[in-house]
Parts: sequence; C-alpha cells; structure tokens
Amino acid sequence: MSSGTAAEFKAQGNAALQAKNFSLAIENYTKAINLDGSNHVFFSNRSAAYLSKGDAQNAMEDAESCIALNPEFPKGYSRKGAALHALKRYNDSIGAYDAGLLKFPNDAGIKSGLESVKKEKDGPPPYAARSGGMGGMGANPMSSLFGPDLMAKIALDPKLRVHLKDEDFVAKLKRLQSNPNDLSTMMSDPRIMQVFQMILGGAGMGLGGMNDDDEASPDKFSAPAQSPKPKDVKMTESTVEDEEDDEVDLSPAELQAFENKKKSLKAKERGNNLYKSKDFDGAIAAYDEAIKLDGTNMTFFANKASVYLTAKKYDECIEACNEAVEVGKANMAPFEDRAKVITRCGKAYQKKGDLGKAIEMFQSAQLESYDKTTQRLLKNLQLEKKNADTLAYQDDEKADEAKQRGNEFFRNKDFGPAVKEYEEAVKRAPKNAPIRNNLSAALCKVMDFNGAKREIEVALDIDPKYVK
Repeated sequence: MSSGTAAEFKAQGNAALQAKNFSLAIENYTKAINLDGSNHVFFSNRSAAYLSKGDAQNAMEDAESCIALNPEFPKGYSRKGAALHALKRYNDSIGAYDAGLLKFPNDAGIKSGLESVKKEKDGPPPYAARSGGMGGMGANPMSSLFGPDLMAKIALDPKLRVHLKDEDFVAKLKRLQSNPNDLSTMMSDPRIMQVFQMILGGAGMGLGGMNDDDEASPDKFSAPAQSPKPKDVKMTESTVEDEEDDEVDLSPAELQAFENKKKSLKAKERGNNLYKSKDFDGAIAAYDEAIKLDGTNMTFFANKASVYLTAKKYDECIEACNEAVEVGKANMAPFEDRAKVITRCGKAYQKKGDLGKAIEMFQSAQLESYDKTTQRLLKNLQLEKKNADTLAYQDDEKADEAKQRGNEFFRNKDFGPAVKEYEEAVKRAPKNAPIRNNLSAALCKVMDFNGAKREIEVALDIDPKYVK
C-alpha cells in the first residue's frame, strides 16, 4: 500500500483523538505504523492517544520508539516525560525531560513538562494548589466565560478556528453568549468542550512575569501564550502533529478585538524593553497603553506593579496589584498567577513597614495557590513581626508599675495575681534581674519550682553578681 494511505490513517487518528475517541485513534495510528514503521510522528501521536486513554505504560513505550527513530524530534522527549509522570516515576520523568533539554534547551513544551513534574514531586497535596481564595469567583462565574471577545479568542487558537466555518457551531457559541447556562445542554459536542477547556485554561493570561525579587529581572517577562498550556499530564487532542491552520472570516468587531490584542502584546513587549533600560515611566506608559487595548489581561497590571515595586513606589504597586487580582478573577486567570500578584503586594507592604498587612497578603496568596518560596517568606516575616512586637512592648516605667503591683499582691500573700504581675513586668523589661528574682519567689509560693529555677537562672545570666 502507498505511504499516502499511512498518512490517511494518521489523519483519521487525529480526527478521532480530537473527538476524544481514543481507542479509534490508537487503532488508526497503529494502521499507519503497520504501513510505515519508520515515521516517528505516528509513534508520537499514538503515545498521546494512549496517555489520553490512561494507558501510560504503552504511551511511554511509543515515546521511546519515537525517540529511537528520530532523536532530533523534541516532542518525543515530552511524550516520554509525560508518560513517566503519569506513572508516578518522577525521577525518571525528570531525567527524560532533562535529556530533551540537553538537545533542545529552549523548547517550551519540555520546560513546561519538567516544571510540572517537579512541582508535583516536591509540592504539597494537589488540593492545596487548586484551592481558591480572595473571596472566590463571584456569584455566577459562568457569566464571564463567554464574553463579546469569544470569537476572537477562538480565532487565535489554531486548533479551534477551523470550526468557525461551521454555521451550527457558530450558532451554539452565540447562544452561549446570550445564555451561558445553556452550556450543560451542549457538553456532548466535543468542539464546545474544547472551547470550554480553552477558556478555563486562561489562554493568554500566563504571568511569565518579572522576577518577584526587589530588583526584578526584566528578562523574566514573557508574552502570554496564545493557546492554553495543558496543566495535566494527559495529552489532549491539540497535541497531535501536522495540523494545518485554517483562515476564518471575522466580523468587524471581532477583527478589531483580535487586532487590539496583538497591539497590546506589542505594547507590553515595549514596556518590558523600557523596564530593562530602567526607564520606569516609559514602561508604565507602555503597560497603560496595553491595558487600554486589552483590559482583560492581568499580566499588564502585574507588570506595572513590578515596575512600581522596583521603583520603590509602594502605594502605586499595591493599587496595581489589587487591580490585577480583580481583572484576573473576572477573566478566570489561573490561581497560580493571582497568587504571584498577591505575593508581590505583600512585598510592597513589607517594604512600607506594615508587617501585619504583609503577612495577611502572603497568607492570602497561599490560599490562592501554595508556593514553598512564599511559605518561607511568610514564616520569616512572622518571626520578624514577633521580634518587632516584643521590642515595641518593652517599657521600663510600665515594668516598674507592674512590679510594684506584684509586690503588693505578694505582701498580701495573694501569690497567683503576684505571678501574673511579675510576668507582665518581665515582658516589659526582660533584662531586669530583680524582677525575675521576684517572679521566681512568687513561683515558689505556687509550687512551680521548675519555673522558679528557670527564672533565677535567667536572672543570673543577666547579672552574675546579683546576690539575691
């Protein structure tokens, strides 16, 4: 049979995978392999189908065959890493991704897969990363999914835009725009499911972001992805190779929205470059231009906040962070991205010296999405605040007042209240040896000899010459 027939079987496999008919996709890819066992793409696509079906072992074997046939094909390493990830063989998965990065150090798919498996290996239980915070998503989160720019978003996705030629598909989309609650009646249509997954994936909302350090690293900015990146290990229908993009016709309003998004990304890149050159005012102006063109992308607000933080304009940073979080909520931005912005807001409060508010922000960020670095920041800040509060509480005059009240209770043989007053005096003047001696005497009276011994030892450490 001709090689063209193998290509036909591959195309049928792609169609079946898009329709989530994984068994049929595997069957067609197998037929293509039987006709041409030297084509690495057939093994790559069958690996994706196996993994989507939940057969990670066969997915891993096909990925290895793909790599053996063509070691210069980067997706083979992504397939192998994803399959090993699904098998919970985290170290092997990391090894597969690392092997891919040795050959293809700039491959986004390999980097993303490696980050995902490391996060699952080292991170907290999955529920911690998925939990939402900061007041939730609102009373009706469905209302913001199918907005007026829905058609433009679909046109940006090379795997979905072909469906815009189907009048029935377009009619369903318009119906969803007018009444999102009708979604439940359309879930059997795999194309609608793809659209729904794209929206929930937060396409174009990723915070490649600036470094969250005080001196943010401008080269850490990255443009939002134009198609959703899979968070899960399973491969989806959009992972098959050799799909062709199709041109679609857009209405004037949709075309304008599409053009505005492109212009906004260019403005953002201009802002990034201005930031790198330390032209903070110019960077802010560029990000404002991007926001004017597309006010649904929280990255623009987050980048403004990072510039303000670097410029030590902390109030402006806090305001920009709050705007970014609100935009992110309204447009279904990933919890991880919102958490980064809230953490940045906490750093601004920390720089202002408002440690209580900074702790509150870090805790809120952890509720959005748990992050080990943020947790370390939170613990260190809580310790810093505790020490600061202890120092602020010290007052020699009030310590002496509490000591005199304790002496009065002690003379009246009311030892319980005496202990309480002496403890208060110790908090006010922790380096005062006579007060600790009085506390030790009162503790003896209430039979707390261990406590009495502890306090007198501290008094001797403070003043070794203290005779009493």
